[in-house]
Amino acid sequence: MSGTDVLRVGMVGYAFMGAAHSQAWRTANRVFDLPLQVRMAAICGRDPQKVSAAADRLGWDEAVTDWRDLVERPDIDLIDICTPGDSHAEIAVAALAAGKHVLCEKPLANSVAEAEAMVEAAARAGERGVVAMCGYNYRRVPAAALMRRLVSDGKLGQIRHIRAVYLQDWITDPQFPLVWRLQREHAGSGALGDIGAHIVDLTQYVTGQHITRVSALTETFIRQRPLPAQSSGLAATSDGGTQAATGPVTVDDAALFLARLSGGAVATYEATRFATGRKNGLRIEINGSAGSLVFDLERLNELEFYDTTLPSAGQGFTRILVTEPEHPYMSAWWPPGHIIGYEHSFTHQVRDLVEAIAHKAQPSPSFDEAYQVQLVLDAVQRSADDGTWVPVSTPAGVFAESRP
Repeated sequence: MSGTDVLRVGMVGYAFMGAAHSQAWRTANRVFDLPLQVRMAAICGRDPQKVSAAADRLGWDEAVTDWRDLVERPDIDLIDICTPGDSHAEIAVAALAAGKHVLCEKPLANSVAEAEAMVEAAARAGERGVVAMCGYNYRRVPAAALMRRLVSDGKLGQIRHIRAVYLQDWITDPQFPLVWRLQREHAGSGALGDIGAHIVDLTQYVTGQHITRVSALTETFIRQRPLPAQSSGLAATSDGGTQAATGPVTVDDAALFLARLSGGAVATYEATRFATGRKNGLRIEINGSAGSLVFDLERLNELEFYDTTLPSAGQGFTRILVTEPEHPYMSAWWPPGHIIGYEHSFTHQVRDLVEAIAHKAQPSPSFDEAYQVQLVLDAVQRSADDGTWVPVSTPAGVFAESRP
């Protein structure tokens, strides 16, 4: 750190997640009374014109084209990584070695080995007061945070069932191009890591239980796709004509698995980008001995709560509108009943990270926690490959400080 009350941020990447993170860095100090003032010092991207335009549009002081410049600069305190998964480990390890705090988008890495290297780098940096955090933003949705609180308070009794789905449809068209998210060398996995990681983390966070065993299957429905416009050409056909060049899809389009959890709960998980008509359908239902809770991202400001302690004549799912000032994060926003949106989860993420840095505390999810999610993803893939139940190892102490 600079020794002042300013946190100078350098961000790598400026697409979807870069825009979401930029919104959060711009907004956090204007909403929350934070102990450090965020300065959006520099943004990095490979294309000079595009990254310069992004800096102007998103509110960064300057643009650079090599992330190594950010890591080496003494006037940068934190590196925010919003790149494809194949570069997470290299950037994070270098940044931590240089004494920079790190915020890294999920999933942590493309492999267990990369995640282990990141955890080791974070541990070394932590000895010098440097922190590392993984960006599982759905933890910061107030309704999801309230769900965790209610479970922790025992409102559901003993947790028995967990049902979690994340449904999207953005690649159902066979003509959708072969973008980086469909290539294992860049993305690590498909729906499993892209959206499945979210529901793995969120269900573990909410329930305080961690996955111990999985039985899975995956499927790739469309195995060849047109190359993106900037790299496509024409290939000859058997009749002498030509057609757009294609390439292989090397990740899963859908992943489904059963799981057992540490507290005795059983669970089902489904992550797919082929659920026609579903745009961003994340839904979690938890059934316990004393009640049930339901969270649906498309109704982001609400929870459904079934309470068995009420008289039978008054039982039924109750809608909780999560906009009261005593609900998580909501005191900083609007009067009760005035809803918030997706982007607010990233602002809450920045708030928690800045508070942790200022108070020399480890933010959650730590790289250790994100590594455990990586172990779950790896077990799911191995189970899908060989058709067996696969145990999930959980490093000692990962859940001790962050779980209810």
